[in-house]
Amino acid sequence: MKVTVLGAGSWGTTLALVLVDKGHQVNLWTYNPRQAEVMKEKRENHDFLPGIPLPPLLNIATDIEAASVGRDLIVAAVPSQFLRSVLKNIAHLDLTHTVICNVAKGVENQSLMTMSEVMIDILEHERKGNLAILSGPSHAEEVSKKIPTAVVASSYDQKTARLVQDAFMTPYFRVYVNDDIRGVELGGAIKNVIAIAAGVSDGAGFGDNTKAAIMTRGIYEITRLGVKMGAQPITFAGLSGIGDLIVTCMSRHSRNRYVGEEIGKGRKLDDILKEMVMVAEGVTTTKAIHELSQRHHVDMPMAAEVYSVLYQSKDPYQATYDLMTRDAKGEGSH
Repeated sequence: MKVTVLGAGSWGTTLALVLVDKGHQVNLWTYNPRQAEVMKEKRENHDFLPGIPLPPLLNIATDIEAASVGRDLIVAAVPSQFLRSVLKNIAHLDLTHTVICNVAKGVENQSLMTMSEVMIDILEHERKGNLAILSGPSHAEEVSKKIPTAVVASSYDQKTARLVQDAFMTPYFRVYVNDDIRGVELGGAIKNVIAIAAGVSDGAGFGDNTKAAIMTRGIYEITRLGVKMGAQPITFAGLSGIGDLIVTCMSRHSRNRYVGEEIGKGRKLDDILKEMVMVAEGVTTTKAIHELSQRHHVDMPMAAEVYSVLYQSKDPYQATYDLMTRDAKGEGSH
């Protein structure tokens, strides 16, 4: 299979390695000529995936059109807020026989669209059934070392989801299929907001009990909004829901948890983001989820507190305390 991965960050590079390992002919595209030059020379993505060798068969590309023409599969691995601008560069191409799979986890801020909705909006000549999502609990740092991982492929067309499943499936990278594309997308996006809350709790000095409460109540919030937007509740009990939430709230590799932890220690958001090489998707997604919860009249107290901390300068200790001292309710209530 001829595959192109758009985006040479840690996750895009890792997925390119998985695809090469599977025997596909792979282009890895980066917008940055300097990054491409270094990767070609050193055969390593030092900035985003240090210590992991890039095999000779992996082609590094900077011409997005040339890299995307005539491919069987294009994997979009750019941050969610850049997906639209990147896809505009290939929207005019004949992609009739190309499956396009997004792996970014977020909601577009201005439009409040999920990533599949952005793809439909931009790729006017693409068949809706050719679009797919790959999501789940998967840190690049571990997958690149072939540590066993399980994720979910979803599409509007079952055949497309199975094609993505077959393309990526290896002994260490297991891919399940789920037909609830809206649920898979929202689970992957909203868990980043909850992970910031978990990080705030860590940084403010609270304990495991507190984080367990945040994670458990967090999945309630994710499910409430997801179902209101047309997702299936069972999806959020799976890999792209509770599975992704667990790994993002708990792992030392989690960028979103790290941002929350640093804020919990008293640092300013702008200062944290300036020193980060990789993108913490939850920071921008928090705005979108805050607006979606209001649009759909869904009570999301945890997401609201994260929004207050990130964008209204609320004290993180006070935000966590306010969450834990809300009026007593039944567990299944809001």
